[in-house]
Amino acid sequence: MLSLFLAVAALAPAPVRADAFAQGNAEFALDIYGRVAAEKKGNVFCSPYSISSALAMTYAGAAGETARQMVRALRLPEPGAAAHEAFGRLTRAFNAEGKEGRIGLVVANALWGQRGFAFKKEFLDLTSSRYGAGLHELDFQADPDSARKTINAWVEKATRGKIKGLVPVGLLERRTRLVLTNAVFFKGRWAAAFQKGQTKSEPFFLGDGGKVDVPLMHQTGDFSYTDGPDLQGLELPYQGGSLSLVILLPGKPDGLGALEKGLSEAALRGWLGRLAPAQVAVVLPRFKAESQFQLGDSLQALGMRDAFSQSDADFSGMDGRKDLYIGAAIHKAFVEVNEEGTQAAAATAVVMSRMLAVRHRFVDFRADHPFLFLIRDRATGTILFIGRLTDPAAAS
Repeated sequence: MLSLFLAVAALAPAPVRADAFAQGNAEFALDIYGRVAAEKKGNVFCSPYSISSALAMTYAGAAGETARQMVRALRLPEPGAAAHEAFGRLTRAFNAEGKEGRIGLVVANALWGQRGFAFKKEFLDLTSSRYGAGLHELDFQADPDSARKTINAWVEKATRGKIKGLVPVGLLERRTRLVLTNAVFFKGRWAAAFQKGQTKSEPFFLGDGGKVDVPLMHQTGDFSYTDGPDLQGLELPYQGGSLSLVILLPGKPDGLGALEKGLSEAALRGWLGRLAPAQVAVVLPRFKAESQFQLGDSLQALGMRDAFSQSDADFSGMDGRKDLYIGAAIHKAFVEVNEEGTQAAAATAVVMSRMLAVRHRFVDFRADHPFLFLIRDRATGTILFIGRLTDPAAAS
């Protein structure tokens, strides 16, 4: 749960903005978290903002019902240019915040296209102007694994070495035409740091009734706090004040499932709205976590079905034809929380593949016995040559 709300904090600086775009982005964040969390046991960490950014770039090339499904799944309040402008403003704002130096925050986007493939100029101009995503040409047809290594090296550099091997071996192939990537790196120091001398090895109680000894950090200070019958909420700001870590703590060790079940954008907005200044004795684990997901099933469950279908996908905005579909969407995220602050990184890749030729009925044809053959003119039906073969060895 802790990692979820770091991702939400990175999505929209506290307090949560009331405008429709921010609300839709938060709704998608909780939608995708609910899906990926249901797939895994134990720690889960992801960056909904990274996922939505990569998919928004992909949406820039979608059309028809494919585009309409993406608008609904991504919870975009306005389709088309308005959505891309909103993502562009968010990307620029985050990068400007990082450049001020109070926190480390970098958002990077890139397109990796098949060398010589005719992408539409309008698509390339839009992804460049709104997302800062330049086109890098690679040769997936000749050497898909070399292309994979190039993309992974870019991701690793953009995330300061925190996300390695985003694209696994074998995912890219000769039908790959485009990979859209987003990378996010965050490093923030607490506005009020924990003192390392106060960190102690103490029990952490598990949801199944067990317990483990882990380093627990301690400090007492003035923070924004709320509580209810089964919940405590705490906000820990980073230096600069624009970003914070929000923690929602169930009243009992086995209460996380009920909290997640009741999680929604409206509930989150309500909890955050009740935060108020208080003096709080904080105890927080020092930890690292890393998660990786294949997002295809989750995104289709959210209604983005046609985009993954070879027969129904319409990404004609990319190349003017209906011959591309999403072959894979992958995401990887890392977080480390310690006495000084937080480091987090995430990357998302959307892989566009070219559709297979239309398949006809499959039959076996084994010319392993005598046969008749002919050569004819197809236009007129004229038979130019005719013959039979009864013994290939004798004809040699």
